[in-house]
Amino acid sequence: MFRPFPRLREKRTLNDFTAALIAEYRANGGRLSGQFENSRLLLLTTTGARSGQQRTVLLAYYPDGERVLIIGSAGGSPKHPDWYHNLLAHPEVTVEDGAFTYTATAVVLQGAERDDVFARLVEADSGWGDYQQHTTRTLPVVALTRQPGPPPGGSLAEMLITIHNAFRRELSLVRNEVAASGTLGAQLRINCLTMCQGLHYHHTGESTGLFPALVAQHPELTEVVGVLQKEHDQIAVVLAELERLVEVSGADVLPQVDELIGQLTAHLDREEAELLPYL
Repeated sequence: MFRPFPRLREKRTLNDFTAALIAEYRANGGRLSGQFENSRLLLLTTTGARSGQQRTVLLAYYPDGERVLIIGSAGGSPKHPDWYHNLLAHPEVTVEDGAFTYTATAVVLQGAERDDVFARLVEADSGWGDYQQHTTRTLPVVALTRQPGPPPGGSLAEMLITIHNAFRRELSLVRNEVAASGTLGAQLRINCLTMCQGLHYHHTGESTGLFPALVAQHPELTEVVGVLQKEHDQIAVVLAELERLVEVSGADVLPQVDELIGQLTAHLDREEAELLPYL
């Protein structure tokens, strides 16, 4: 879990600390060192409710299918964080996840949905429950849903590398979470299934779009693409077994996650080596 920054005596010192983390995050594709090395983090940019200026914060997040979840904990302080007030006034926000930057719509979860989701997140990390116990306010849970829009700019080669690196990063996070959990709770199941679904969509797009287009333009790639497609089929089998195990209570999914990492890493490396010169 990403813990809020310590309450430093000087606000300027805290601002400098936050700015340094944001700069490191952006420079390293969403990766941070030290105590935040294996944390799920995103950058949220909101529009100031009063100032109208752009404000960026570093927050923990959780996958949730087509959306991601964040919590306005503020370390259990009696007041909601500034970013929460900002998105109430301006629900359109910008999200950076280390691989992609996109516009999202922020929705504050209410009632039973909020309570059910918050309980799920407390199961994933009891620290959220500790923060709730330290304040009388209800910690808000916010869902960020990506708005439709054009794909990110850049060449096909740059896009492919960006997507591949996003999967490498996500697999690393999921493996760390599985290894540390001991038991596979509801949220970690969602993390695994969201990753599996994303990988399935990516490979389907390559198999039906990118691969045929490359072979049509470069017939000499026929054999290479055949090998890559065979790897897609093999990885699909591993994904299906991981999805099955995730739904089995008490199942040990770490060996299957490691198998997926091994096969996918080799595949991504091969695909980049063979196809990038043509893209």
